[in-house]
Amino acid sequence: MPKTLDDETTPTRPQPTADTATDASGRRPAASAPRLAWLIGPALVAGVAYLDPGNVASNMTAGAQYGYLLVWVVVIGNVMAWLIQYLSAKLGVVTGKSLPEVLGERIGNRWGRRAYWLQAEAVAMATDIAEVIGGAVALNLLFGVPLVWGGLITGSVSLVLLVLQSKRGARPFEFVIIGLLVIIAVGFSVGVFIAPPDPAGVLGGLVPRFEDANSVLLAASILGATIMPHAIYAHSALARDRFAPKHATEARAIPTARLLTATRWDVTIAMAIAGTVNLCILLLAAANLAGVEGTDSLEGAHAALAASLGPIVATLFAVGLLASGLASTSVGAYAGAEIMHGLLHVRVPLLARRLVTLVPALAILALGFDPTTALVLSQVVLSFGIPFALIPLVSVTARRGVLGRYANRWATTAAGIAASVFLITLNGVLLWLVFTGA
Repeated sequence: MPKTLDDETTPTRPQPTADTATDASGRRPAASAPRLAWLIGPALVAGVAYLDPGNVASNMTAGAQYGYLLVWVVVIGNVMAWLIQYLSAKLGVVTGKSLPEVLGERIGNRWGRRAYWLQAEAVAMATDIAEVIGGAVALNLLFGVPLVWGGLITGSVSLVLLVLQSKRGARPFEFVIIGLLVIIAVGFSVGVFIAPPDPAGVLGGLVPRFEDANSVLLAASILGATIMPHAIYAHSALARDRFAPKHATEARAIPTARLLTATRWDVTIAMAIAGTVNLCILLLAAANLAGVEGTDSLEGAHAALAASLGPIVATLFAVGLLASGLASTSVGAYAGAEIMHGLLHVRVPLLARRLVTLVPALAILALGFDPTTALVLSQVVLSFGIPFALIPLVSVTARRGVLGRYANRWATTAAGIAASVFLITLNGVLLWLVFTGA
């Protein structure tokens, strides 16, 4: 069973739950609690953020330009993502609140809270730009839909999914997103089985090293596209929505310890899928696109895949990109709404919020700005938001006043701090390289 460094075992207080209930004879009923598999889902939804078009662009570029050199970056990024997403989910499970809600309560100064919201909102909008543009590019590749109309279609579908989540609850939303996740996995992985990578090259890529400044830039881009602030905000809210009692006076139906066990499995499965697919994208490019001209854009990579592996693989890649844009922009919009509600205690109608967050992406597409360049620049904006999400997450989950006996042990906190320092440093390098032109 997957374990975190802090080994939670029992809830803080006895609860009248299905796990502890017995019948008149003192025996536990046969169907006393939901099966562990039925508790899995929130991490799979949050994990879609790790497979958004920004990830696709970063990993394809890294494989095409440097072959197997940066395999280790994908692997180490996924390991850190496991810890970060587990801490986020644990916060939602134990407290019944999202990270924005907790921070909204703890940031006493009104202007400080608003300033924090502004940077978090900017991160959410930058994320939306990448995801809407990715969906628009996919629709253009598949059906020749003009980019602006493709952006509108992507945004409209995400609105439908958000309405589903608000009207029908967390579970139907999870089913739809997980279905799109399956399409993403198939679309981006098929090519690796048709044209397998070199095993020796893959093993060599596990050795941490860089080749030049641009390889450092790409490594930071991969990690920036992997550990995204909005996924941290969203996961705590998804866990809350799924497992918190419907009313404040109700007792939790399932013991906290059992929920945390399910959460560890959930995060492990989600990160295994996301890490494998991201690795497949890089390996696909390394094995088939290395040295090929024009692969520094999604359109160019699609054309190169069609030329080297055939139209079926290229079409599946485009379908995977479309599913990636649709799923990730829905989760991103959900995170944005939660950020506003948790920090400002304001709920904006879904339609109004969706239209506002669509404007930057549609403007970029209408002005003819290069979509892939816009994706890369959006990752730079995300880099600014990483410290503001990571540091509070590690700090809050280490406090007994917030999580009680489920607060991080010192080793978990140390691991969280190490991951935060590493990610913040690399993203600082990314920003320095971008702004100095190195």
